[in-house]
Amino acid sequence: MEVKDSQAKLLRVLYYFWGLNPGEILTMKIGILAALPQEIDSIIGVLAKTHATEVGLRTYHFGSLHGVECVLVHSRIGKVAAASTATQLIDRFEVDRVLFTGVAGGVGHGVHRGDIVIGTELIQHDLDASPFFARHEVPLLGLKRFATDAKMNAGLLAAAREIAGGRGHSVHSGLIATGDQFFSSNESVSQLRSQIPDTLCVEMEGAAVAQICHEHAVPFSIIRTISDSADDGAVTDFSEFLHDVAGPYALGVVSGFLKSIR
Repeated sequence: MEVKDSQAKLLRVLYYFWGLNPGEILTMKIGILAALPQEIDSIIGVLAKTHATEVGLRTYHFGSLHGVECVLVHSRIGKVAAASTATQLIDRFEVDRVLFTGVAGGVGHGVHRGDIVIGTELIQHDLDASPFFARHEVPLLGLKRFATDAKMNAGLLAAAREIAGGRGHSVHSGLIATGDQFFSSNESVSQLRSQIPDTLCVEMEGAAVAQICHEHAVPFSIIRTISDSADDGAVTDFSEFLHDVAGPYALGVVSGFLKSIR
């Protein structure tokens, strides 16, 4: 098993430096995760499941959806929880692509409740190791922002437009900000906008997963449905939206994306 794992990791690194996508060379296996069960249970429900296994207080569901081999998991909330889960998906279960789905608070101008955001870059808005490193820079990596996979993004954009367009909502692509903080005040939103003005939405997991995928040379993408405006009404809006909209949107967009890459 150790030899097989080492070979798989070496191949991923070589493909990365060659400019190739591992999913285009090997049998594709995609890891799909979300922070809350309401954000992923609808997808697990339609998975042609083969088995499930428990690791680190999480249940990993294995099977296929639209002909694509998948591993689905509820990561729990926050950067550490998401990073731990992503590491297991890559290192233990050998996925060669990672997709994060869920909800977020909209902070960008023109980003409204019900809209969908495809993250092209992610940043940790609460990371500050100054004066030794620049604010928001990940120490020893030299990066403030982590880019997502362009090919995955293209498939997600097409699927998202089909879902959102039929419901009168818009699809955006750009920067997502991550931090261990639930935004629920106008003051917090104003402060974030002043610090990182091109932020479209804010959440609590994405940039951590993006960093793990960067370090392992695994293509990553993220889709967020806007549940609230991260302001004084965020708590009420978030709870209602999570129950009524988050699951169906996640299922629709992820299904459309998987159909496009099989």
